[in-house]
Amino acid sequence: MAYRLESDRRRPITVLSIAASDSGGGAGIQADLLTLAAHGVYAATAVTAVTAQNTRGVFAAEAVRPSLVLRQIHSVFEDLVPAAVKIGALGSAANVRAVGAALRQWKAPHVVLDPVLGASTGEPLLWRGLSALRRELLPLCELVTPNLPEAEALSALRIRNEGDRRLAAGILADLGAHNVLIKGGHARGGIVSDLLFDGRAFREYRHPRIVTRATHGTGCTLSSAIAANLALGYELQEAVGRAIRYVEKALRRGVFPGRGRGVPGHR
Repeated sequence: MAYRLESDRRRPITVLSIAASDSGGGAGIQADLLTLAAHGVYAATAVTAVTAQNTRGVFAAEAVRPSLVLRQIHSVFEDLVPAAVKIGALGSAANVRAVGAALRQWKAPHVVLDPVLGASTGEPLLWRGLSALRRELLPLCELVTPNLPEAEALSALRIRNEGDRRLAAGILADLGAHNVLIKGGHARGGIVSDLLFDGRAFREYRHPRIVTRATHGTGCTLSSAIAANLALGYELQEAVGRAIRYVEKALRRGVFPGRGRGVPGHR
């Protein structure tokens, strides 16, 4: 566990995960907890939705009411002093607004947004909250980490090539995101390219595609790993690079707890 020394006691470095619960344990809050523990930071949580799912799919989902989401976030900030915040699936536009209000109130540092609009198996989770997400959360984010379909939805731009991807990143920056990481896992080819834009310059993180079915929760894992590294004091580019390497290793250690898709192996 990583600590900050304060007077005569040790306070752990804390990251707050604001996300949905995955009953199958592979994504959402559960993936965030595993990732944050693997990075040696203390994990606090605010649950935004509860899902009934397993390795084969999502079968039901229900958003937590906004007042309870707010109460969870306030309870954490009143006591634990998070060094970073990771945001995942929020479940409703009302929850988007509630989370935005709370983070503005607490001036939350190092906010990483994984704009989860649908489950990796195809079930929609937040498509009706797109405008609220753009308006309320993008300006609060140090980094937003959409995959290609999410980048298309948020930017309202069809991404067909590298030029389109860079244009989409610019659109998201214009909407208020300080930095944008468009993940390349949905593109074809043996090399995956994740594109980081800081509002001025682009940087590519290129790595071999790992062929595996243990991919459930990779987006959650990457964003929470970035948040952990930011909390630990790494600059953004290094935090992103370290997180990508962590996900690569986790994919190689993939485990298959059920009869469907596997999940990254966290350690």
